[in-house]
Amino acid sequence: MTTPDLVTASDQVIEPNQDGQPRIPVAVLGATGSVGQRFVTLLADHPWFEIVALTASQSSAGKPYSEAVHWMQEQPLPEVIASMEVKATAPPLPCRLVFSALDARAADRAEVEFADAGYFVVSNAGSHRMDPDVPLVVPEVNPDHLELIRHQPYDGAIITNPNCSTIGLVLALKPLVDAFGVSQVQVVTMQAVSGAGLPGVSSMAMIDNLVPFITNEEGKIESETRKILGRANAGSVEPAEIVVSAQANRVPVIDGHTECVALRLERKVGVAEVEEAFRSFSSVPQVLGLPTAPEPPIRVRSEPDRPQPRLDRSRGGGMAVTVGRVRPCSILDFKFVALSHNTLRGAAGGSVLLAELAVAQGLVPGVRSPLGVTS
Repeated sequence: MTTPDLVTASDQVIEPNQDGQPRIPVAVLGATGSVGQRFVTLLADHPWFEIVALTASQSSAGKPYSEAVHWMQEQPLPEVIASMEVKATAPPLPCRLVFSALDARAADRAEVEFADAGYFVVSNAGSHRMDPDVPLVVPEVNPDHLELIRHQPYDGAIITNPNCSTIGLVLALKPLVDAFGVSQVQVVTMQAVSGAGLPGVSSMAMIDNLVPFITNEEGKIESETRKILGRANAGSVEPAEIVVSAQANRVPVIDGHTECVALRLERKVGVAEVEEAFRSFSSVPQVLGLPTAPEPPIRVRSEPDRPQPRLDRSRGGGMAVTVGRVRPCSILDFKFVALSHNTLRGAAGGSVLLAELAVAQGLVPGVRSPLGVTS
């Protein structure tokens, strides 16, 4: 891989910032949107990463970030970020690692442009998720798929975070796939309005209402789930042989996607064994102690009326999936309810965790990981 303009390998040394050492410089592409704002809040005080550039549309370029953005987060906009000048979404930028919060139309071209120029792109956009050589990764589920970047044609790389509703589903499925095997999945989603981004769904569409359609959502859940749970081989992924049927609904909840899941297992077990598989699940991010990794990644609730978005979406800093109502299914084998925070675990937070994993495993060229691994 070539080194982008304005960056040298010596700039890319990582040390924990509590020791007073420099962090890895990063940029946020599409920083003014809802996911871009989430990236800003998560990266502003991150122990490994430091924001050195923010990009947005050409009309916003040259403005201070505070003037370009309509800030919608609960946390105040950090002063050091507020004063940063917004740049156009194009190389060069003074970093090697960029987070993409671009919409799919802009990301389709821009992410390739950055990857061609030698940047390591961690994307929350849907444009390249299903490209054969692009890893679509939930760090606890399929970290081995990151090896696909070695087959990409770029001087840099593109790695992707899945759809916000897919993430909660596959994280809940993974321990059951590993322990018992899964052959069929039916999922009905009840998705928060924040998943629609800004300006979002109109109040007249959502108040006193439920909308039983989200454009392209059901197909994304079905295809992305099979790719994530599939096997990486020779530069592409062989999808998992699991039948997935999804129905997607938009509901008047601000944050938190709830999913009612029914599934067929490949061997007969009881409810207690299924719950124990959830409770005992841990994976590479937890073993490595990555800063954004929740511990444990799956929380099990025993109450008959949990999980609920307002009560459970922020578990594990918004990065854990909460599972409840595990019980037998009269058509398939088991059913349960899963809840995940769609703009944290399902978007910016999932992408930050993915970047931490790539850095920790020495996959970002010129960047020394906390584990002492350098690509």
